[in-house]
Amino acid sequence: MRVRDARQLERVLLDNRAWLRRWEATYPGGGTVIDARASIRNLNAHARAGTALPFVIEWEEELVGQLNVSSITHGSLASASIGYWVAKEVAGRGITPTAVALATDHCFRTLRLHRMEICIRPENGPSLRVVEKLGFRYEGLRRRFIHIDGDWRDHFAFALVAEEVPGGVLRRWREGRAPTDAAAIPEADREAARTPLRVGDR
Repeated sequence: MRVRDARQLERVLLDNRAWLRRWEATYPGGGTVIDARASIRNLNAHARAGTALPFVIEWEEELVGQLNVSSITHGSLASASIGYWVAKEVAGRGITPTAVALATDHCFRTLRLHRMEICIRPENGPSLRVVEKLGFRYEGLRRRFIHIDGDWRDHFAFALVAEEVPGGVLRRWREGRAPTDAAAIPEADREAARTPLRVGDR
């Protein structure tokens, strides 16, 4: 991602506000301001520090989304997390799973990371279909995990380790070999996510 992407990125974000607002990270006690240039500079600072990889997603030479590899850790953990979004008009065309597969393969092969994680809100059906298609393995429910759309939200956690995809995530998916049940969420976790977490009396 480059600063020169800011104008296009801001336009796509503004055009898709209703589509994306429910899934956007927010700051506790703060509002949401779209400042693509500042966001890109911040992401690239993390990239220079080696803790992140910010990408734009393009379709037919047009910017249509964003994918961030974050929390990159080397050493004995050797892991990272992936977050992503695409414009509503291109959703469902296989663009997002392709981008996630490419980013995961890059992290495994080039960065030599061992584990990649994706955390998704239970209500986010389109994102859940991405991990289902790619065969990410369900790992559990994280209660009130990330501040999204103005509150702390539960997330389902999914992951892959390098040994599971020796030939690459993209190749496995395109060849139809991604396990169809790896991302299956137990009904108990679905029910728990539908139930607000009880907060003890102060």
